Amino acid sequence: MIFIFINEGKRSCLISRILEGNLWIISGEIGAGKSVLCTRLIKAFEALGWQISGLRSPAIMEAGKKTGIAVENLATKEMRRLAVHDYKPDGMEDDPIHWTFDPQVLAWGNQVFAQAVPTDLLVVDEIGPLEMKREQGWVNALRALDSGQYRQAILVMRPKLLAMSQIRWHWGRMVEIKTVDQVPFITDELMLEWNFGM
Repeated sequence: MIFIFINEGKRSCLISRILEGNLWIISGEIGAGKSVLCTRLIKAFEALGWQISGLRSPAIMEAGKKTGIAVENLATKEMRRLAVHDYKPDGMEDDPIHWTFDPQVLAWGNQVFAQAVPTDLLVVDEIGPLEMKREQGWVNALRALDSGQYRQAILVMRPKLLAMSQIRWHWGRMVEIKTVDQVPFITDELMLEWNFGM
């Protein structure tokens, strides 16, 4: 887990990064609590009265199993069904896609990201191989993150994509989560850091 705790020597650096567009890259394995942490951070920034844009992707659960992925436009609260579980090898055996995505919802999400910045908080939950390796899916989310036109951004992704993300968003802060039990602690640490920076 990587955290940078505030001390006097780092405060000016933190403030500079905030002005340029601060980015937290939340990473963890399936079921670790990435989306739970993302949702908790969204609520914390909502409580501060921030303008929030982007997409959140909660799981659709049936009988304790993840059977689909929903997507919520955080600016309007509109929800749509993005994908259903459907493992089909497609020739890229090193990174097969386990979901069938609704192309209309992908296009809608891409449009949401095209209009997401400038904003206070940009949320991208989540980016995967579809975007990072195949240049499909929510490619406008990548552009929104690149723009830096936000006070804070939250990007959710799997650990296997971290090396690519560190090259593209070298200013981003890596936040690793291993279990859902860590969510309150990590939330408190990140929000405390923000309060010091402000």
